[in-house]
Amino acid sequence: MGRMALEHALDPGWVDAVFDEHRQRQYSRELLFSTVVELVSLVSLGLRPSLHGAAKKMENLPVSLAALYDKVRRTEPAILRGLVRGSAERLGPVVEPMAGTGSLPGWQLRVIDGNHLPGSEKRLKPLRQRRGAALPGHALVVYDPDRELVTDMVACEDAYDNERMGMTPLLECTQAGQLWIADRNFCSATIMKGWEAAGAHFVVREHGTHPPLTGEDDLKACGRVETGEVYEQQIGIAGRPLEWRRIELHLDRPTEKGDAVIRLWSNLPSQVGAQRIAELYRKRWRIEGMFQRLESVLKSEITSLGHPRAALLGFAVALLAYNILATLKRCVQFAHREHLPQLEVSTYHLALHVRSGYEGMLIALPASHWQQWANADPLILTQQLLRIARKTRPANLAAAKRAPKIKKTKEYVDVLQASAHFSTYRVLKNAKKTP
Repeated sequence: MGRMALEHALDPGWVDAVFDEHRQRQYSRELLFSTVVELVSLVSLGLRPSLHGAAKKMENLPVSLAALYDKVRRTEPAILRGLVRGSAERLGPVVEPMAGTGSLPGWQLRVIDGNHLPGSEKRLKPLRQRRGAALPGHALVVYDPDRELVTDMVACEDAYDNERMGMTPLLECTQAGQLWIADRNFCSATIMKGWEAAGAHFVVREHGTHPPLTGEDDLKACGRVETGEVYEQQIGIAGRPLEWRRIELHLDRPTEKGDAVIRLWSNLPSQVGAQRIAELYRKRWRIEGMFQRLESVLKSEITSLGHPRAALLGFAVALLAYNILATLKRCVQFAHREHLPQLEVSTYHLALHVRSGYEGMLIALPASHWQQWANADPLILTQQLLRIARKTRPANLAAAKRAPKIKKTKEYVDVLQASAHFSTYRVLKNAKKTP
């Protein structure tokens, strides 16, 4: 399944076409860009320990290792964005037959957040032993929580640049019918007006120094959600008199940062209630989980690549690999939905199974066996993936369930204190018996 999806998502002909379309100064001579992506993807999936190891294992590498690394560290950000967007466009039709109704029928959810790559091992010699490692860059990532696919990415070579500076190309591609969910860093009048001008809607957390209000109504109670009480009021800024909404969620328990109230701005119509908007904002945390899986399951942060463009290439290819694993995850869950409707496949165990059998499969089946899936009809590919997914053992791929959190009521605390006193009493009593 992994090889079929990989062949379809990263067809060498398509990868080279993306390179030719978006390149500015780079060119291909002996080394095709599809070869570079193939080598880096093997590292991201954990099939090779490093780019050097992947190149050594490749039989017909047409250039030297120095030329390969030179190609990697010159990869232009526009090419990376074309790859990520294209992978979602190629895998989207494969996932579509297995998609449900969506979190908010009538809208396409888009969660946006920034991800800063950590300091690299490849640094200037005088700085190698210091903790303040120079960051190689950051990226703005757009995530579709309903299809679990990364749909867009803007690579930023300046790691210390403001995340808002990379929003211009994303605003230019915003479409009507989309609902953008973002954190407080994106609470900017320019960004929110840009979404609205494109016919899209937004749910953005209020910034501490948010755009100045020109008017606001009284707060109205709107009921309760799982985490607290919900209130709503109409607000207006310059050029938008009382046209937007502010939803306040008064939490039962403060966040880790001590916030007791979460304020959200939105331009969703009134038929979408304040409680629903508060619940939709919780979808933003899914991109945080996606970043964690990228770091723990896939090598999204290749520490041996210190050049900004090289590090961003590694991160972009990890996003491609994540989209492939997300497609396989959806297939397995959909194939067993009748008997196991609550099945949640672990991305970690899925990647582990791919790594364990990939090398032997390549020996048993030559590369020519997989070429038919490069430009196969998405519906046929979906049917074949589901046919194989039905033969998998769900227990080997299921995610471990965490125990539910216990509310620390007064009775619960009293029991803990009583048990602690009893344990101390037993220790002291046994100590007295010891000669």
